[in-house]
Amino acid sequence: MESKSDVILATSSYDFDIKIWHAYSGICARTFAHPDSQVNALAISPDRFLLGAASYQHVRMYDVNSSTPNHLISYDGISKNVTALGFQKEGKWMYTGGEDCTAKIWDIRSRCLIVGRIFQISSPVLCASLHPNQAQLYIGDQSGVIHIWDVKTEHNEQLIPEVDASIQHLDISADGKHLAAVTNKGTAYIWRLPGGGGDMSRTKQIIPVHKMQAHNTYALKVKFSPDCQYLLTTSADKTACVWRTVDFSLVHTLAEQQQKWVWDAAFSADSQYVFTGSSDYVARLWSLKTGTIKRRYQGHRKAITALAFKDRLP
Repeated sequence: MESKSDVILATSSYDFDIKIWHAYSGICARTFAHPDSQVNALAISPDRFLLGAASYQHVRMYDVNSSTPNHLISYDGISKNVTALGFQKEGKWMYTGGEDCTAKIWDIRSRCLIVGRIFQISSPVLCASLHPNQAQLYIGDQSGVIHIWDVKTEHNEQLIPEVDASIQHLDISADGKHLAAVTNKGTAYIWRLPGGGGDMSRTKQIIPVHKMQAHNTYALKVKFSPDCQYLLTTSADKTACVWRTVDFSLVHTLAEQQQKWVWDAAFSADSQYVFTGSSDYVARLWSLKTGTIKRRYQGHRKAITALAFKDRLP
């Protein structure tokens, strides 16, 4: 990991607090108030100044470095839960997905959040991930469909890995070569994407690579490591599992006796550490080399529902 000044770790909880932590010491640096609802997703802007929080009927932005406990910007004109949130790599726009059955592109270059484009589907959006080429948004919905939306041309296609299983989360590897998704049945799917990016990915060119029963119940998150050598899955079974992408063998099961549902996770930029957030109110830092806990972040009063971590400038 990088020097201490480069590190941002944020967690959110059902206690309506968002906390910024000193990742190396485990000490909470500041707490932001997020009243009205839980946070479903957190994301840190590329310039590291803003923390976005997606929640019920809100998207709110916080100044990462501010001692003021309240948000800077809020958009409240949303009918249901916002479930997914992320930033374009240059910080020109962000994307969201929600239970209102839409994915949206927002212009964030001014303090007034503006919806630039809307992708309407027939089922609630549970997750979304932007391809590294910044052109396609992959969207997973409750009915089990993965939508591939080209945000420039508006072209879209569909991928359906399994009937009657919702797409709980998906992720695209940093090299743009692989897509992974997990379902509410604990199944993980991995595909090879055409050409590692470029033009709109045709679904017939998306090749299934592997399917595995990653967990015996709800899977919650799936994340590729930055070096693309590991795949992390988290679950309601109270564990996070680390898999080698070369053969999808299990490397570690990250679990502690008091740990509960593992709602979210993030890799360090050097792919040597993993952060997890759990229903037992605790966030943890794990070593991928040993599979052991290096640090605990304690201070929330209820379940941790989302986290975000950034430790290297893009």
